[in-house]
Amino acid sequence: MQIPSIDLKAYEYTLPEEKIAKFPLAKRDSSKLLQYKDGQISHFNFSDISELLPAETLLVYNDTKVIPARLIFQRETGARIEIFLLQPISPTTVIPEIMLAKHPVIWETMIGNAKKWKDGEVLKGIIPLENRTIVLLAKLIDRESRKVEFSWDDDEVAFVDVVEASGEVPLPPYLNRKPNEEDKIRYQTVYSEKEGAVAAPTAGLHFTPEIFELIRSKGIKEAQVTLHVSAGTFQPIKASEVTEHPMHSEQIHVNRNTIRHILSHLGNVVTVGTTSVRTLESLYWYGVKLLEEKGEDLTIEKLFPYLDRKSLPTAKESYDAILSYMDEKGIDTIMGTTEIFIFPGYKFKIVNGLITNFHQPGSTLILLIATILGEDWKRVYAEAMANEYRFLSYGDSSLLWIK
Repeated sequence: MQIPSIDLKAYEYTLPEEKIAKFPLAKRDSSKLLQYKDGQISHFNFSDISELLPAETLLVYNDTKVIPARLIFQRETGARIEIFLLQPISPTTVIPEIMLAKHPVIWETMIGNAKKWKDGEVLKGIIPLENRTIVLLAKLIDRESRKVEFSWDDDEVAFVDVVEASGEVPLPPYLNRKPNEEDKIRYQTVYSEKEGAVAAPTAGLHFTPEIFELIRSKGIKEAQVTLHVSAGTFQPIKASEVTEHPMHSEQIHVNRNTIRHILSHLGNVVTVGTTSVRTLESLYWYGVKLLEEKGEDLTIEKLFPYLDRKSLPTAKESYDAILSYMDEKGIDTIMGTTEIFIFPGYKFKIVNGLITNFHQPGSTLILLIATILGEDWKRVYAEAMANEYRFLSYGDSSLLWIK
């Protein structure tokens, strides 16, 4: 297909500071819920979600777990150096594996106050961990690419334990506040499991065990995917040509059972959050790659879905190709990376509905929402604004059905 020209100004709206939810509500499921279906907008509470989902629905959510990715070090001079973990480099780029590493690890990072960190200087942190103290060292090994090596003095302790004991919750920058004790619990879904995200899949923050009981009592099925959300999700679009925006690469992991569940529920797949959308749609394009190229490069570049093709496989053909690949390799989980950029003009292959929060103006996420709603996205957001909905990560929710 021909890549459409996107005018970013058409996806801007005014978001007053007071509309941004700076703190979570007392109860997760007490948030408001806006439903968009067949062009109609209606208002509910999130606790009504089980009534809005048909019994034949497959609900797919992202079970990634946010790590306290903001590490703070103090130089002997008193200067504060903040290191934000972005992507693992060594000894592996596989996030679940590097989190369990018990020897030095190297990460690509963002560094606050980097000018104060001298070349060759090793930063030291003293970390209380259970009944002992760990010494954590940080060494800047490549200033230009912001690669930092972390090492610690106890080879019985995994990197994830070091981070959990020493890091701060990486709240979104637009909250403009320091994290507190409540954020450690509330900036995490109740079903989070796989450590590695540096931002929460926030659509899932509304779910509670009680909500899941209601969903299951109706016969609705569930499946899990893992996409480790990167800090790039907050990166504003600055490129004059939207398609030139450098999309963040994120790691995904999906098991065989989830793929089978999706195949048996095609036409009734509802995702919790934009990260789950990106995962399921990327999986479709993995299948396309396997069918087209017969290769093993499970990376979806941001504009891969928009390349000219004479024809495309069905959703079933694509996912069947992935299962065949997994059989051939003898694996139960497929892992890859995706930069997929979903903007108006994209045709959804797998997803039929989306539970999501209200997103920043002029962002990649608002483009994804506009892909679902068309020009109605403006009407939906205006309606939410007029009805005092709370916006962004700790804000209210919506259930959007794809036409």
